[in-house]
This record gives sequence, structure tokens and C-alpha cells, in this order.
Amino acid sequence: MLLESFLYPDTIEAGCDEAGRGCLAGPVFAAAVILPADFPFEILNDSKKMSDKKRYEARKLIEEKAEAWAVAKVDPKKIDEINILNASILAMHKAVKKLDIKPEHILVDGNRFKDYPKIPHTCVIKGDGKIASIAAASILAKTYRDDFMIKLHDKFPYYSWNKHKGYPTKQHRKAIAENGPSKHHRMSFKLLADE
Repeated sequence: MLLESFLYPDTIEAGCDEAGRGCLAGPVFAAAVILPADFPFEILNDSKKMSDKKRYEARKLIEEKAEAWAVAKVDPKKIDEINILNASILAMHKAVKKLDIKPEHILVDGNRFKDYPKIPHTCVIKGDGKIASIAAASILAKTYRDDFMIKLHDKFPYYSWNKHKGYPTKQHRKAIAENGPSKHHRMSFKLLADE
């Protein structure tokens, strides 16, 4: 299914999405992307529906052809302090702020967002499967977060973050039970499964 190229065609739109909201460890990442009208939209999809290979191929094209793009993160300590919803929104605000071009409208995946100063926004439920710029943001957020967790795995190999990227798998919870949590774990999350 081809995604909608734009929601408001005569407006500079920035699509926003986050990755890593449900993880037990690592930061939450977010991206903001402004796409040109001549972008090869057919390469885009919800990042969760793409293979690793396709995601990284799409990322390369987004970085080359987008009018502007930015990635930002919020670390686990801040997540514990302000909660994951607020941390996800903060990461998206940080990504928008880093864009080289100021958008006229922000398109956000999901149903919750806080007003960004002087720029209106629209929340689009399952937007990463509907709107091209949100899909592009989901691809960047996901691949940059994966890269970060793979790098972190080298320092903390016993958690196997290179495989599950910090999500609550059986293997991850077993490693936390055996080794205790690391400084990269979100202490406000339920780290261990019920016995």
C-alpha cells in the first residue's frame, strides 16, 4: 500500500516518530523528517513491517534526499524522572528543534503530543503506516536506536542487546535476574517477570 505523500500538500510538514518506548533498557529515540515532493515514496513503510536490510536502505535514501532530518534521544534516567510518554514527546521536540528547516506543521505518530512552540501539530494514529514523512521518521528512529544498542552490547554483552535491542524478551529478563540491572536500565519499568 502506498503511503500518503503529504497530509497538507502546500505546507512544510515534518513527520515525527519515536522508537524504543516499550524497552526495558536504553534511551528512547525520536526522529523528525521533512520530505521533498520528488522523494521515492514507494520505499517507505512502517519500520516495524520492514526487514533490517530494507530499513537501512531506506535510511540511506532518507538521509540523502530529505529536505531536512534530525534524530534525538532521551536517556533512561530522564525517562524514570518524567515517565516514558513525556520522554517520547521530549525526544520528538528535540528532533524538531534540530531540523535545519523550520516546519510549518508537525505530523506525529500516535494520539498524544504536547504543543511545540509556534508550530501546529496533527496526531495520526498508526501514522507510520499512513503518512510518508512519519514512516521516514520511524525508520530513522528505529535504525539509530538499534545502532546505539548494538554498540552498548559490546560493553554489556551478557544482556544480548545486539539481539533484542532492550525489549522485554524472556532472554533479557533472565539476564537482568542473573546480573542485576545496569545503569542503562529504566528503573521505573517492571524489569523482572512475575515468578
